[in-house]
Amino acid sequence: MSVRKVVSVLALLLPLAGFAQAADDKEKAAAVTDENGKYYDAEGNPTFKIEEDGTVDWYTFSGYRRYHSDCHVCHGPDGVGSSYAPALAETMKNIDYGTFLSIVAEGRKNLGAGKESVMPAFGDNKNVYCYMDDLYVYLRARAVGAAPRGRPPKKADKPQQAKDDEASCMGG
Repeated sequence: MSVRKVVSVLALLLPLAGFAQAADDKEKAAAVTDENGKYYDAEGNPTFKIEEDGTVDWYTFSGYRRYHSDCHVCHGPDGVGSSYAPALAETMKNIDYGTFLSIVAEGRKNLGAGKESVMPAFGDNKNVYCYMDDLYVYLRARAVGAAPRGRPPKKADKPQQAKDDEASCMGG
């Protein structure tokens, strides 16, 4: 089964399982579990962990890097938006995990007020889909005001699980 199909199924099932969220905030995004350096909120959604000294978890840092590699061209630096793509640092407050996965994998086309906007599908791009959780946690941190603009000043070491997952997804 292709990654695009798996993500589509997840996007449909997660809201039915109670994973849909209204406006996200720091309280909802708080990390309550840690699985090998990857953090999850109370509902089981991937989230960030930022220490008081500004050190971000590996996945948030990786999401920053991936975002600025593949997404900032349209959505602006640090998710602040542009004239033709929304400010993800704002819109992510109202996009649940399943919807995010679906939009990134399948793309989206919006027609309204005489304006057309198109988000291309990245479900076949390993440089994006292998890191969708990383992108999600970085943008979530930006959306709830936990991560400031710019490169995170400090990062946690890359967990072995992240290395293993990356090698598996990228085919290495």
